[in-house]
Amino acid sequence: MPKTTHYSVVIVGGGQAGLSLSHCLQQRGIDHLVIEKRTLVHSWRSQRWDSFCLVTPNWQCQLPGWPYLGDDPHGFMVKDQINAWLAGFVEQVQAPALEGVTVGKVSRIDESDAARGYAIDTSAGRFTADQVVVASGGYHKPVVPRMAERLPSAIVQYHSAQYRNPAQLPDGAVLVVGCGQSGAQIAEDLHLAGRRVYLATGNAPRCARFYRGKDVVDWLAEMNYYDMPVTQHPLREGVRDNTNHYVTGRDGGRDIDLRAFARDGMELFGQLTGLDGDLLQFRPDLREHLDHADAVYERINLSIDNYIEAQGIEAPPAERYSPVWQPDAERTTLSLRAAGITSVVWCIGFLPDFAWVDAPVFNGKGEPVHLRGVTGVPGLYFLGLPWLHTWGSGRFSGVARDADYLAEQIDARRAGAATARQAQAEDVVTLR
Repeated sequence: MPKTTHYSVVIVGGGQAGLSLSHCLQQRGIDHLVIEKRTLVHSWRSQRWDSFCLVTPNWQCQLPGWPYLGDDPHGFMVKDQINAWLAGFVEQVQAPALEGVTVGKVSRIDESDAARGYAIDTSAGRFTADQVVVASGGYHKPVVPRMAERLPSAIVQYHSAQYRNPAQLPDGAVLVVGCGQSGAQIAEDLHLAGRRVYLATGNAPRCARFYRGKDVVDWLAEMNYYDMPVTQHPLREGVRDNTNHYVTGRDGGRDIDLRAFARDGMELFGQLTGLDGDLLQFRPDLREHLDHADAVYERINLSIDNYIEAQGIEAPPAERYSPVWQPDAERTTLSLRAAGITSVVWCIGFLPDFAWVDAPVFNGKGEPVHLRGVTGVPGLYFLGLPWLHTWGSGRFSGVARDADYLAEQIDARRAGAATARQAQAEDVVTLR
């Protein structure tokens, strides 16, 4: 147990965000405690499949005081490399951390007096803090529909957070539900292993890996897209609800084209909507999903074309995508038995769960309302959420900037509180 139970700051969550803030607070000499319910940066070890790799190039790995310094900045680290790099970050930060401790509740000590700070009730007892930062991410509860309960008991089911490799699944065909980054990459992993794959799609967008001589991420960085704050994005806070574009860094990086999967034997369907006995039911919206993904792909490429032209940059000529496969009449049902499906991998995301944060800072969807991580309740902050401030806020590329900003806010509030206490003390002396 720590020697004290009161800190200037308590950080809940020991992932990349919590450790980034710890680094920034140490730079400012601010005492704090990181509370992590498992082990530091555990999710990268426990919630990623074996062939997992980054979808953004290594040069974007820029945690505070710990940039990527390897020999392949435009490559894509695989799981073991990511974890080795993160282990180095943990060692470098040396955060004052308490691992294996669950936070049950964070609440104001005195609702009428913000200066009284916060109580943090945990499995290791109660701690108090002047300020609290929730850095536990936004991916808490794996989404699995109630429909899953009605699948035959013989069918093995996993969420994407539990999937590791094709050998983990029993022999037979696999139904993958969802085609965001995880769904598309897991479907590819199974497909490349020779498994029969049925993919229930959604409206996830896609983007090119390389275009006109460079990684698309390089182009977008040059165009300052990754510096755009959420307040200037056309969708504003609505961008936080967007599904990530599917693409991969596997084998040096390439596009993911669901049409190419279908051409090569994977069977695609629209959105999974129900189960009637042995029959899976789908919406007839596969063509719509594929067309939408391609439209986003082309729109991103066109924005790069416009930038190249405006800047007078010499680059290989522009190319337009030509679909390699088109669906015929869309199937809306599929027999589990006839298809030989023995396992299902649910890749439809996560929901946030901040029920343990007792503060009036949430919207109707249970998401925190904030501006760059600063809530309307003094001394309560969030860090590490997607689009907290920019595209990179929930990634290795932007969390350092967000952490440094919150450290500034925390320091300023701490200094203001000290000044107020000094003024109050002087008033008392004067009255005497």
